[in-house]
Amino acid sequence: MKKLLFVFVLILAIGVTQNTQAQLWDKLKKETEKKIEKEVEKQIEGEEKSAENEKDTTQSKDNKVNESDTKETEQNTQLIISSKYDFVPGEKIIFFDDFTAENIGDFPVQWNTTGSGEVVTTNVAEGRWFNITNSRGATTLDEPITLPDNYTIEFDAIPTKDPKDNNNTGFSFSILSTTKPKDLIYGLARPGEAAIRFGFEYSNSYIAYDNDNSTPEISGNEDQPRLLADRKYRISIWVQKERIRLYVGEEKLFDLPKVMFKKFKYNMIRFDRGTAMIANLRIATGLPDMRSKLITEGKLVSYGIYFDVNKDVVKPESYGTIKGIADVLKENPTVKIKIVGHTDSDGDDKSNLDLSKRRAASVKDALIKNFSIDAARIETDGKGEGAPIAPNDSGVNKALNRRVEFIKL
Repeated sequence: MKKLLFVFVLILAIGVTQNTQAQLWDKLKKETEKKIEKEVEKQIEGEEKSAENEKDTTQSKDNKVNESDTKETEQNTQLIISSKYDFVPGEKIIFFDDFTAENIGDFPVQWNTTGSGEVVTTNVAEGRWFNITNSRGATTLDEPITLPDNYTIEFDAIPTKDPKDNNNTGFSFSILSTTKPKDLIYGLARPGEAAIRFGFEYSNSYIAYDNDNSTPEISGNEDQPRLLADRKYRISIWVQKERIRLYVGEEKLFDLPKVMFKKFKYNMIRFDRGTAMIANLRIATGLPDMRSKLITEGKLVSYGIYFDVNKDVVKPESYGTIKGIADVLKENPTVKIKIVGHTDSDGDDKSNLDLSKRRAASVKDALIKNFSIDAARIETDGKGEGAPIAPNDSGVNKALNRRVEFIKL
């Protein structure tokens, strides 16, 4: 536009006749006005397009945010599929503690220690946690526990920084055979007559030994990333006679075929060599025969499907159990089922009823979305706390009442 004005002024400066100047003036004036109008129109059009583009970009960003939120929500309501995660928890609960019966600040009544600890809450995760605070102490169950040949152990863990050594954020977990299960000092360095100890310290490691040297010591480690402080992890252990498998989250960390020595009976679990918070410790035996229970008996009661407190989101550690049920349904394509959710008596009846129905629906969604089971084959319902199979008077009994049932139709 500046160029047009320059040309216009230049022509006016040329010596021509007044008449010619007048003619040129009129002609150039009209042409210049047209070009100026076109330039103005282009400028306005450009500004409008720019505004529209900015609006579209903003909407696009908003849509991306919304899509991200949606994806995040979907991720929170769906299982994380892992082909390596084949863990299925035991059916019969022989010990359970979620510390909900304890007062904050107290040492939990079912435990003993040579160190110190207390029940706490944390912003890292919901619920109550047993905070083991002395890295040089040993912490175990107050009463010995008889462990069979086949069983599972599960617990949540949050490694914490040792106040005496900030570089140490690990801990160890052991399964022991000991003739003095009430004596926590006995064999403090290599406790018991035999043990398998898993270390989550500077590296993830294991050592299996017996103190009479009747079997060779077995040890090793994995190059998996160490557990970080102030983060929640799910530890799952599966013992089948001499074989033991350990999972962190959905990853199988160790699969050791010959480390539980046959000549020993294991009767103690123990935390030491570091500090950590633990919660939801569950020991169970008797792996469910899903095919027989569902197809032959017509009803499968499952304790291997997990939810957070007062939530209906199926947790990733439920994958092995739901996959097993999906396999049975795929092998029997004409079978239809009803999924029924159950809760314990904590909370009010109405809320528990609604929660149980939503949990059953979430399990159905997991079977459909992750394993392609036809939705028409599945009905859902919930009974809340209305159909207990044990009194709601202890942690173990409440854990028995929190279940998901699969009923053949």
